[in-house]
Amino acid sequence: MRETLEARADARAMTYLAYASRGRNEAWRYVVGFIAALLLAVVISVVVIVGLQVFHLFPQDFARDVQDPSQPAKFYPANGAVFGLVLLGFIAAARIVHRKSFGDVIGRWRWGLFGRGVAIWVVVLLAAGVVDFLIDPTGFRITANDQTPRLAAVAFVGLAIQTFAEEFVFRGYLTQGLLVATGRTAPTAIVSGLLFGAMHIPNGLPQALSATIFGVLLALIAIRTGGIAFTYGLHLANNVFGAVVLISSGDAFHGSPGVVTQTTPGLMWWDVGVGAVGLLAVAAWVILPRRAARGQSTL
Repeated sequence: MRETLEARADARAMTYLAYASRGRNEAWRYVVGFIAALLLAVVISVVVIVGLQVFHLFPQDFARDVQDPSQPAKFYPANGAVFGLVLLGFIAAARIVHRKSFGDVIGRWRWGLFGRGVAIWVVVLLAAGVVDFLIDPTGFRITANDQTPRLAAVAFVGLAIQTFAEEFVFRGYLTQGLLVATGRTAPTAIVSGLLFGAMHIPNGLPQALSATIFGVLLALIAIRTGGIAFTYGLHLANNVFGAVVLISSGDAFHGSPGVVTQTTPGLMWWDVGVGAVGLLAVAAWVILPRRAARGQSTL
């Protein structure tokens, strides 16, 4: 029975590899494709900006808005626009350089997987928040105000674009390229996670380390589930929760009028550890065979 379950888990991995193997996958194409994606994003950005300026619609303070989460009505749409342009660049590069379709890169998509990713991670985040509160209740204060509903709406839209772009690039495009090149799951996930963590270095060492662990485990989950549906749901839940429900004063979303603000600098590394353990448990639940008695797989 265990062999049957392991075979099913391997089949999910092969499904991801099957998607990754579509199109043209020579190593040099990923170097060219990555550069082309960024150049295409710049070109598309210039076209959009010029068009908006012609009709006097381009925000004058766009560069400031994209860095100021205390103005959520501007911050989240601006970030969504930036990541949306990057996403378009990678979609175009995948098609032009690799002959890959949008569906090839996102892999096996099931809305049920997306929903499970959201639900499971919300439960983990709520549990982690309760633990932090029990350790240091003085570090929590309610900060909800009349701007919070608007924050929830614009944050969801902006972060839905941002997180999908990141999943498409890191757990889709890059992880597929690494898996085709190495043919091995573990090295692929590690390198993918390191690249994702490197992108978060400007946010500080704790967040960079947390993002690295996040990236490694999400790459493993994407490979095992055959696509980015589950990881996108989990990633979206993580960012929306951190931007609207429980905002850390040391996070990138600090300053937003969220429901609760957490100011517990002494728990910074504790939170990194708790998050890593929680995500490791979720990854194990997804990846490892279970319900052997009933002959069922995890997803």
